[in-house]
Amino acid sequence: QVQLVESGGGLVQAGGSLRLSCAASAIVFNINAMAWYRQPPGKQRELVAAITSGGVTNYADSVKGRFTISGDNAKNTVNLQMNSLKPEDTAVYYCAANATGLFTTRDYWGQGTQVTVSS
Repeated sequence: QVQLVESGGGLVQAGGSLRLSCAASAIVFNINAMAWYRQPPGKQRELVAAITSGGVTNYADSVKGRFTISGDNAKNTVNLQMNSLKPEDTAVYYCAANATGLFTTRDYWGQGTQVTVSS
């Protein structure tokens, strides 16, 4: 079982910055990739950014140039540096991990952290 613990959410004014962190416990699992998703109020969950164990990154068009995802394979952690925040970035942000165990590969989710950007 992989457990994900997120931290770093909060309230910030437009134009400000926040840094989200996520730590995964994965004693017997190999983590293939980690990602950040978000779910704005009344909308569906969407991918924000992802990073593979090899360091390949992918970003949603709406955050390119403003957000940076980084990971530490040795510590099983992933961070999301969010700059130039906009009110439309307001959402619950979820950490996710794709991990391979003895028999299966599946996705795991954190409980989410609220990010609120005021105008």
